[in-house]
Amino acid sequence: MAHIIVVGNEKGGAGKSTVSMHVATALARMGYRVGGLDLDLRQRTFGSYVEKRKSFCEKAGLELPSPFYHPLPDIDPATVQEGENIYDLRLSAAVAELEPQTDFILIDCPGSHTRLSQVAHSLADTLITPLNDSFVDFDLLAHVDDNGEKILGPSVYSEMVWNARQLRAQAGLKPIDWIVVRNRLGAQNMVNKEKMGKALDRLAKRIGFRTAPGFNERVIFRELFPRGLTLLDLKDIGVKQLNISNVAARQELRDLIKALDLPDVKVDF
Repeated sequence: MAHIIVVGNEKGGAGKSTVSMHVATALARMGYRVGGLDLDLRQRTFGSYVEKRKSFCEKAGLELPSPFYHPLPDIDPATVQEGENIYDLRLSAAVAELEPQTDFILIDCPGSHTRLSQVAHSLADTLITPLNDSFVDFDLLAHVDDNGEKILGPSVYSEMVWNARQLRAQAGLKPIDWIVVRNRLGAQNMVNKEKMGKALDRLAKRIGFRTAPGFNERVIFRELFPRGLTLLDLKDIGVKQLNISNVAARQELRDLIKALDLPDVKVDF
């Protein structure tokens, strides 16, 4: 069966689609068959990213390793039985179609609480939660006191992950490997950054997740998106010499893939 990676949280602007595309493309470049689903039916940022990649490759005459994007299939409402949810059926149908032909299925969730996102979390073998390195976004995971030191209680998102874990346990499935990825880390060792790290360490032990460094804020990500490209594609499109920032960003991606510790994956880029 395909290993399911879910990228989710309930706040926008944390870099979910950037993380999704880079993880999916990195796996594809290492020779794995990767299917992609975008559950943000309104914005479709991840789906758009993959489509832009396909269009760019066709125009440039390139063949770049890429994830296979699968739109959620439509379900005839007349076929939905009493007690069934049409969104559950659409997601189940997409996963069932991708599983026989992929090694990994990456599901990008919207930055809000939806039925689709809730169900997707219960399917996750690996859950990646990108988080801006700020207590504004930390509130997604837990509530803290005004000093940012004492954890007062879990947030609704943490409770949703807990419920997803319970559902998996009841179904006899292995536990979710939950990784919180700290995005947009500042270069300087600021007091807030240190407090954030300590708070995450305390919370990780309390509710059961691992932490991993993500991407620093870089202009390159905004430049790559319109063409559907990733950091790993630069040499293929004619960039002969990477600048220091691009080299550092590639290392951040390499470190992230290693930290995910996906089954049988050996990082070789």
